[in-house]
Amino acid sequence: MLCTHNSARSQMAEGWLRHHARAAGLGAEIHSAGTRATRVKPEAILVMREVGIDLSSHTSKTLYDVPDHWEFDLVLTVCDEAKEACPAYPARTTRLHVSFPDPSGNELECWREVRDAIGDASRKLIHALREGRQPTEAELLPEPTVTGG
Repeated sequence: MLCTHNSARSQMAEGWLRHHARAAGLGAEIHSAGTRATRVKPEAILVMREVGIDLSSHTSKTLYDVPDHWEFDLVLTVCDEAKEACPAYPARTTRLHVSFPDPSGNELECWREVRDAIGDASRKLIHALREGRQPTEAELLPEPTVTGG
């Protein structure tokens, strides 16, 4: 997962993907990184703790801080800026993009909504991989919400 600062959305995605992969019995090496390293935001740690996923030992890193960064099978960008800054990968690397709103500066309820949307996309991604296929970006998009009328 790539995001701009590797401080919130990509960190939550890393936590969710590890959680779902473990639950599905899928052996996967999962990393997150940013175009610039900063720090993992306390709100990300807090809202993920609420669902039983511990990010407290996570650190913000760039793509060059993760092992074998040119050998990924799949790269998922979770913010538009990271998508634009993402380097070109070899043809065998699948690149997917699903943009999630930046919860920074918002109330915890916004953080929870982004957390849950990333969790849903992560579950869908792991399900597809467990089936032996690459998902489409459309498959990973959040479900539309229906409002009363």
